[in-house]
Parts: sequence; C-alpha cells; structure tokens
Amino acid sequence: MLDALVIAPHPDDAELSMGGTIVRLIQQGWRVGVLDLTSGEPTPLGTPEKRVQETAEATSALGLTWRRNLGLPNRNLEPTLLHRRSLTAVFREVRPRLLFAPYWEDAHPDHTAATKLVEDARFWSKLSKSDLPGEPFHPSRILYYFSVHLKIVERPSFLFDISDQLETKIAAMRAYRSQLLDNVPAGKPGTIDSVCDRTRFWGHTVGVRHAEPFASREPVGLTGLDQFLL
Repeated sequence: MLDALVIAPHPDDAELSMGGTIVRLIQQGWRVGVLDLTSGEPTPLGTPEKRVQETAEATSALGLTWRRNLGLPNRNLEPTLLHRRSLTAVFREVRPRLLFAPYWEDAHPDHTAATKLVEDARFWSKLSKSDLPGEPFHPSRILYYFSVHLKIVERPSFLFDISDQLETKIAAMRAYRSQLLDNVPAGKPGTIDSVCDRTRFWGHTVGVRHAEPFASREPVGLTGLDQFLL
C-alpha cells in the first residue's frame, strides 16, 4: 500500500517535475510510488532498452521501492475506457491516499490525456457493483505537478521546499542521458539547467534555496500553521 502515487505520462516526467518532493517524502517516511503510463519511446536518441535502463537508474537515485510502467501507447495516449480500467486497477491495488498528476493545461497531448485519465480513474476506483478488479477505493486528493510544454508562468497553489534534496533530484534527472544530456548542444543550457533555474526561482519566492510548485483544483485544508514558510 502506498501513501502517494505519482502518475507520469513518460519516464522522466516525475523526476523533472517533482523529483525533489519524492525524495523528501520518502525521507519523511512516506511510501511513494511512480507509475509511468508509457515507455516514452520512440525519441531521437533513445531506444526502449535505453529508457528501461535509464528509468532503473533514476529509480535507484530517488530511493523508490515501487515503480511500474502501465505500457500504454506513447504519442497516442488517450483517456479511453480501456485505459481507465487499467489505471483504476492499479489504484485499487496500491490504494494511495494522494495522487500526483500532470497540470491540466499543456501543449503535449499525452500530458493532458494523462490528467484526464487520472481524474476519471480516481472516480471509477470508488465504484461498487462493478466488474472492475479489486475492492472499491477512493484516493483522497489529486495534486498537480508542472511538467508543461507551454511557455507559461506557473500559478501554483503551494510550494514544497526541496533545498536539501536538489542534488538527488539532479542525479535522477541525469540518469536520463538520452533525453536530457546527449541532446544538449555544446555550450548551451539544457533541460536540467532550466529545471534548476525554476526551482531556484520558486524557492526565492518563499525564502528557501529551491522549491517545487504544485496546484490543486480543490481547497487545501490545514490543521495548523506551523509548517508555513514565512
């Protein structure tokens, strides 16, 4: 059973968007898993075999003990009833209290399809009197991470301090050599540089060195104010 499940359209989306948060939650005793929906291939410099190896290295860097790939079609991901059924089965199996999904506004069709799929499967997961596998279960909340291909300024609901986890996040991102290192022109900043610039910016807004942004469609409830970064 998991406390939190991160659903990623492709291997590397979880690391890019919330790798530091994953590490910090694990350090705090949370049981965190990552479910990649597709293989992420084909890509210009990647192969299915490379991506599997890179994902394994990133998984080890993050300290994850649960990670799975649902095997849905890359570049053709759609929130179909069949795909919804497959994701619902995972929710009922690992029963996470908290889901993380891609932000709902994006230029990448796989990302917006993944968001819709997570939201629909969360609803289906609670249904009784159905032929769905497993026992009914309803994850309490969905939080949305930012791994967007639009040139927008994120408007997060809250930020998570990852100052002490940044180096581990970078190590996990660097595991994806074919996606994030080998395709960077010499002397030019790459995706990892951009990600670190953004975590530094968001950290600055709340007085820490690095932070990752998250959004929520629903109000976020609190039982105390002691965790606020002032």
